[in-house]
Amino acid sequence: MAPRKRPETQKTPEVVVRPKSKRNRSPREPEPEAKKLCVKGPGSSRRFDSGCLWAGLSSLRVPPLCSSIVRALHQHKLGRAAWPSLQQGLQQSFLNSLASYRIFQKAAPFDRRATSLAWHPTHPSTLAVGSKGGDILLWNFGIKDKPTFIKGIGAGGSITGLKFNPLNTNQFFTSSMEGTTRLQDFKGNTLRVFASSDTCNVWFCSLDVSVKSRVVVTGDNVGHVILLNMDGRELWNLRMHKKKVTHVALNPCCDWLLATASVDQTVKIWDLRQVRGKSSFLHSLPHRHPVNAAHFSPDGAQLLTTDQKSEIRVYSACRWDCPPSLIPHPHRHFQHLTPIKASWHPRYNLIVVGRYPDPNFKSCSPHELRTIDMFDGSSGKIMYQLYDPESSGIMSLNEFNPMGDTLASVMGYHILVWSPEDAGTQK
Repeated sequence: MAPRKRPETQKTPEVVVRPKSKRNRSPREPEPEAKKLCVKGPGSSRRFDSGCLWAGLSSLRVPPLCSSIVRALHQHKLGRAAWPSLQQGLQQSFLNSLASYRIFQKAAPFDRRATSLAWHPTHPSTLAVGSKGGDILLWNFGIKDKPTFIKGIGAGGSITGLKFNPLNTNQFFTSSMEGTTRLQDFKGNTLRVFASSDTCNVWFCSLDVSVKSRVVVTGDNVGHVILLNMDGRELWNLRMHKKKVTHVALNPCCDWLLATASVDQTVKIWDLRQVRGKSSFLHSLPHRHPVNAAHFSPDGAQLLTTDQKSEIRVYSACRWDCPPSLIPHPHRHFQHLTPIKASWHPRYNLIVVGRYPDPNFKSCSPHELRTIDMFDGSSGKIMYQLYDPESSGIMSLNEFNPMGDTLASVMGYHILVWSPEDAGTQK
């Protein structure tokens, strides 16, 4: 299909920088209540409770595993500390640093809510955000230049998936309700159309890219998954689910391993080398509700799924048949809300997800805040909750940059960037 010219890029003026520091805080403004460590131990099963007793936890802290990171590294070098112990010490140090995180940049460039988010793989201060109207913002918040704004088609152009091209990071892939999965440059030009439905009744909901296998995979709203090579040649097009494919993910270590999530209440695991039809999956993981997302952990050893109600699951990639770790968490689906999706921290075994308080959730407390919750991926315990009283909406998407020190959040029309207070001031 011949490439076509996208609308000209624009420079958006609506980016607002709001430094957050203790010096700027009003003397009467208390520290946010949700920035307190909330831990509640699991029961006898592998089901964990994410509820927090808001009162009386101000002094609760998990004691550090080692007096300092330098000492932990020294002990490891001497052979007196195992690598997992060192990793735990590093993770605890990061959790301790979350107390200093503040929103230091905020942008509201869209006239419709933000729907997708992707960090640049090599520039830790650059991210791309797509909107329900098909607009895309390319934002390097580390410099003073205005972000690049690519205008979409408006209604019906929602960006459902967004990935930078690992072979050329000046390009990015998008899937959209416009009915295409395409490769674009930073000027908005379409370089290649990988998939097109040619009908308004079928659109693409998800995509992923593998640099090792040099393939692109995309899923649509009627259950089909398409595998293509980087030249745009279709390798196969199969109906793998009964309903919409909400998420596709390639394992970062075993790039032939594919996970697909669907509103048909299943997540399926596939070997790309052995796909012959809809029944050739390796494993089918049934859920109680439709599933928004399925993310492999950075080391490829675990799979994180988010349903559309109140459950997060963690599966072990070497034991698909074993019961997963279940983490109850309120994040119910709402038609006019960007679906909430849990994600992994890129360096630690931590899960990051936005909270949508539900009065019917068993652990709901009065006046519960819309926080960003962080869970330990092994124990399922809630380790920290981020909250800013000036940005108290529902954080649908939350992802750390590849360095793991800066968090981007999507809240309705807004894009928020969190960073340690000292680092944010310097930036």
